[in-house]
Amino acid sequence: MDSDTSHDIAFSVCPHDCPSTCALEVERLDAATIGRIHGARDNSYTAGVVCAKVARYAERVHNPGRLREPLRKVADGSFQPIAWDDALDELAEAFTVATQRYGAETVWPYFYAGTMGLLQRDGINRLRHVMGYSGQHSTICTALAIAGWTAGAGRVLGPDPREMAQSDLIVMWGGNPASTQVNAMTHIQRARKERSAKLVVIDPYRTRTAAVADMHLALRPGTDGALACAVMHVLFRDGYADHDYMARYADCPERLHQHLSTRNPVWAAEITGLDENAIEEFASLYGSTERSYIRLGYGFTRSRNGAANMHAAMSLATVTGSWRHEGGGAFYNNGDIYHWDKTLIEGLDACDKGVRVLDMSRIGPVLTGDKQDLGDGPPVTAMLVQNTNPAVVAPESTLVNEGLARDDLFLCVHEQFMTETAAHADLVLPATTFLEHDDIYQGGGHQHIILGPRVIEPLAETRSNHELICALAKRLGAEHPGFAMSTNEIIDATLQSSGWGTLAELQETHWIDCQPDFATSHFLDGFPTSDGKFHFSPDWSRIGPDHERMPDLPDHFNIIEAADERHPFRLVAAPAHNYLNSSFTETPTSQKKEERPRALLHPDDAARLGAGEGRRLRMGNDRGEVVVHAKLFDGLQPGVVVVESIWPNGAFEGGVGLNTLIAAEAGPPNGGAVIHDTSVWLRTA
Repeated sequence: MDSDTSHDIAFSVCPHDCPSTCALEVERLDAATIGRIHGARDNSYTAGVVCAKVARYAERVHNPGRLREPLRKVADGSFQPIAWDDALDELAEAFTVATQRYGAETVWPYFYAGTMGLLQRDGINRLRHVMGYSGQHSTICTALAIAGWTAGAGRVLGPDPREMAQSDLIVMWGGNPASTQVNAMTHIQRARKERSAKLVVIDPYRTRTAAVADMHLALRPGTDGALACAVMHVLFRDGYADHDYMARYADCPERLHQHLSTRNPVWAAEITGLDENAIEEFASLYGSTERSYIRLGYGFTRSRNGAANMHAAMSLATVTGSWRHEGGGAFYNNGDIYHWDKTLIEGLDACDKGVRVLDMSRIGPVLTGDKQDLGDGPPVTAMLVQNTNPAVVAPESTLVNEGLARDDLFLCVHEQFMTETAAHADLVLPATTFLEHDDIYQGGGHQHIILGPRVIEPLAETRSNHELICALAKRLGAEHPGFAMSTNEIIDATLQSSGWGTLAELQETHWIDCQPDFATSHFLDGFPTSDGKFHFSPDWSRIGPDHERMPDLPDHFNIIEAADERHPFRLVAAPAHNYLNSSFTETPTSQKKEERPRALLHPDDAARLGAGEGRRLRMGNDRGEVVVHAKLFDGLQPGVVVVESIWPNGAFEGGVGLNTLIAAEAGPPNGGAVIHDTSVWLRTA
């Protein structure tokens, strides 16, 4: 028992789509009830801090809107209770019939991180691989960022994010940790307090993080590559470039230098909308600060040129050689440090490389029969959806909802709430939350493996993803050792085969610090590329199939959906402070704090439109239109509009959500959703 309270404290970990993956201390009031959630004090990254929406997680886990029993859609479109066994029989029968008619690739298991860890999230792939169902190219979140980072550095790892506390300059590029990964702010604020470190934020609008920064560069969306090139131009011009470092660690510094000769701040100012003096000031500050840490977020990569933008921004650290210093370098994610053996979790030993793979971000075109996606294979006529809500989250939501509503599609959704995706389903099965099952997690924005054991009993008839997958596999005749093992048996075996000890050991320590040594994480022994060098000129063909258009060297890769006479505004669909994807839109406090969808609009634009505060606005393009309310805001450039989301489609007038405006086009070279790369028109409604 905790000495200061009358309740137990249980350790867990937040599963929601955020790089922080916070280690948690959960107040357990009784076997079925939690109280407040806190950040784990003894975890060196979480450091006792957790975001407000997770702190009040009791609102979600004990929400009266939770699904409690399996439901089956009947003829009039309503849902009626059905027994679990009957529901599973019906699901198995639907998959079998679809397979008999079209072949196994007609079935598409569809999932994402949403609300689960490694086992509960990825176990669906074990069923996919054993049965030969269509594969999934998981692109909606990280594909563009990973492509850009690996193009330069080879593998996804970097300087310890806790080192930000040892920095003299932190550049937050395309991220808003005050809202979306609060633990990063813990280490940033420590550097500011103890070292008088400067914080620079590069973001199209004044976020909560930008509002407390020493410098905010509010550039036009999709122009980050131009800014990076201009900064590097100044670094070479003014003697900040470390030529000795580049000679040892980079592939073609002289060619880069020549290439950048025309990409000066004046050139970049025209593209970015920034003042050239501001670019000069930032470049001088960065170049003159050895301990400069660039923390690269996801936001600026969710654009058609997102991979190129990531590669250009991270190149700054190689030009100055800041990788050499503690508290220096650049960091995006630590995903490659864990060396998992996920054979049992995902059934990798049963994977057939010849089975077609469908792009999850293009679920709308897939379900509406686009041959670009389906190829010579069959239509998708049966789906199991876990952990995600594509009716709201996926691009071109008009197409997504049209596809989900097809009469010939059998759809089963395993969910915690009746989401807008679930409302389309033939079967809706109630799912556990992360506090009601066992799982294991890895950090992205940090370096820990963390155990997430069951804290409270599952609500009513809810079942975990693992339970569902194993029960369905039995009915389908799918055979794999993982289907006969408990979650903890798989976790234990996976830890051991991956070289991370045993489950019993992890239960004692709660987490494992996996950060590589300084030389490895700072690439002092060379970069994990084919030649050991950072690649200013990447071989994009090794990164993805759509590589021919990619720039040879860092540049402004001008393939964005640019503003034009018909669509004079560039739209950014940034995360709302109290929401995370669509996961917290059910909780009362989050709903109250966010109130309704708003368009952040520069006062000059509002004046031209005749739109005062709170005025209804119609926003649209060739993909559709939505209604939002104006919020005058001077923390962005004219011609830029921001709608903080993701709101349910039903929160908008007419039930048409924001993502109806966003293209399902895949960003090169390896796919990825272009959530922040949209041009729109605006008019008063």
